[in-house]
Amino acid sequence: MAKNVLLLGLLAITCTLAIAYEPSPLQDFCVADTTSSTRVNGLACLDSKLVQANHFSFSGLHVTGNTSNPTGSIVTPVLVGQIPGLNTLGISMARIDYAPWGLSAPHFHPRATEILTVLEGTLFVGFVTSNPDNRLITKVLEKGDVFVFPVGLPHFQRNVGNGSAVSISSLSSQNPGVITVAKAVFGSNPSIADDILAKAFQIDKSVIDQLQANL
Repeated sequence: MAKNVLLLGLLAITCTLAIAYEPSPLQDFCVADTTSSTRVNGLACLDSKLVQANHFSFSGLHVTGNTSNPTGSIVTPVLVGQIPGLNTLGISMARIDYAPWGLSAPHFHPRATEILTVLEGTLFVGFVTSNPDNRLITKVLEKGDVFVFPVGLPHFQRNVGNGSAVSISSLSSQNPGVITVAKAVFGSNPSIADDILAKAFQIDKSVIDQLQANL
């Protein structure tokens, strides 16, 4: 009898949780209120009576980014910070400009799958699968080609054409986050102890110290 009561209790809790869970939006929109101190999984909603068209728009994605930097690439983000109306919608995008032989260094998005579309130029792209295989999957993309980087997997893009290149990325999060592998490992704050990194990478600590100094 006690077992039956316990089972019925668990079923009741399960049904209650299932009914309480709502995967779809419960309102037309939830424009981000950047002035609110409320912390939720996303940003608090601005009063709908205060919402304007500019909360849903962004201008400038046609502008070529300045690629005069060590990697020869630059990202123009269109996230919830640029379009408050993206809040709770679970999507965003970005433009990436590449100088000749420019590189988007190995990185990953902890909260999003990325779909990359080449608008101009030729890109060599790839990602690495998780342990234990650590397979490198690569492809050369031309104008109009599309490639998917699964969520959380390290990936890169490099311009291998003769001129500049441009791509657009669609992301499955309003704020996907980005972790650059080299900066995370060698440029953390505070730094990871050089003896730990030296042992992990099987190289001399002086090399680690040099890498950390440059990042």
